[in-house]
Amino acid sequence: MKGLITILSCTALLLAVSCGGRKKVAPVAQQDRAFPQTTVPTAFTEPAERLEYLADHYWDGFFDGAGRTDSARVIGVPKAEVEQAMANYIAVLNELPLPQAQKSIGHLFDQLSSKQQADTVTRVYLAMTEIVARYLYDPNSPMRDEDLYLPFVQRMAASPLTREDMRTAFRYEAQMCALNPRGSIAPDFVITLRNGTGVRMHSVRAERTILFFSNPGCQNCKEIIDALKSNEYVCQQVSDGKLAVLNIYIDEDLKAWRDYMPIYPKEWLNGYDAAHILRQDQLYCIRAIPSLYLLDAEKRILLKDAPVDRVLKAI
Repeated sequence: MKGLITILSCTALLLAVSCGGRKKVAPVAQQDRAFPQTTVPTAFTEPAERLEYLADHYWDGFFDGAGRTDSARVIGVPKAEVEQAMANYIAVLNELPLPQAQKSIGHLFDQLSSKQQADTVTRVYLAMTEIVARYLYDPNSPMRDEDLYLPFVQRMAASPLTREDMRTAFRYEAQMCALNPRGSIAPDFVITLRNGTGVRMHSVRAERTILFFSNPGCQNCKEIIDALKSNEYVCQQVSDGKLAVLNIYIDEDLKAWRDYMPIYPKEWLNGYDAAHILRQDQLYCIRAIPSLYLLDAEKRILLKDAPVDRVLKAI
């Protein structure tokens, strides 16, 4: 058998040469590169300075590199590594003051745009904007943050690199993300309790207030209820009057809401939006249920549409 293989191989080679054809050379597979790590100069000694430098230069080596961008890699780096790098980057941004974090996100977009414009063949713009949107804007992302996504999507809406048919959608996303930024006073509204009593949100007195937009029968809502109910510190804060939980139903099937009442803790303010203004007037951008907001004593927004883990950590 080995002799047959050798003969066939030699015959194929002789045919290629005798026919005057060019020998086809298999393309050399390009080796993937690792995501480049950023080294903070030793001159930066303060933790805040080191974090700011890391955020500002996090993507430098990545965009300076070369490589293919396809379904499996971005600029030669395996997509899984790029996504892990994005998660680590967002964790760094969460340690910075919001204005600095937003400035860094804007810088990321500028670097991305420059890379795409320098090499118009690459699909890096599409690949990276998809990753950023999935991590910062997807309602199911545990790292979602509309305040961080805002400067990025604003640039997408205005960029000549964005497809024309997508601009309207990105402008709308930017408009919704701009609603109720962190540090602003949460818009006031009235919820109606089961006994018909109306409670104005701004009248609730507590050091912290959780706005919990939920639906009966929603599995993710049930998981948040269980997480809050099982947290001894949260329960003690609610019992002491330092923490208020407003559990708000914004849909119209009141029978389903009333039937689900035994699941809700009695210590919470469980009500519904009788006037149907929360969605119609777009006081809040409730893109998906459940949605959690954390407010301070003056009803300033500390966290906006945040995962329950971040809310618990903040409390």
